[in-house]
Amino acid sequence: MTVRFKLLSSSARPPQRMTEHSAGCDLSADLDADLILQPGERTAVPTGLALEIPPGFEGQVRPRSGLALNLGLGILNSPGTVDSDYRGEIKVILVNASTEPVTVKPAMRIAQLVVCPVAEVQFEESDTLGGSCRSDGGFGHTGS
Repeated sequence: MTVRFKLLSSSARPPQRMTEHSAGCDLSADLDADLILQPGERTAVPTGLALEIPPGFEGQVRPRSGLALNLGLGILNSPGTVDSDYRGEIKVILVNASTEPVTVKPAMRIAQLVVCPVAEVQFEESDTLGGSCRSDGGFGHTGS
């Protein structure tokens, strides 16, 4: 599958697959200067990148595990969804979950993008639903 992209600035970087079998491609911060996120602070970080994802697919913007473990940097709406009909700039909502300020540097790899198929569904209202062994058991229902 081919996903076309457009760089929106001279400093923007294309998505990067870091190893041959990586599921995701890294997205980089398109910043002019360092951005300091205070503990608990969140912001939308631009990537300078627009995508043309084929119909029937979505882009999932996911955290990078090393940033989460080492810096406490995550993505607030993880995974963020990039719809196939969206052509605007991809921005990543980063949150600093650590107790220290975190510096996001220009061109820093801040997230990963995984392109996944999307099932097209039709919703049908019903007065009854089929049974299951779980029934309506919710949060914590299966134990810890």
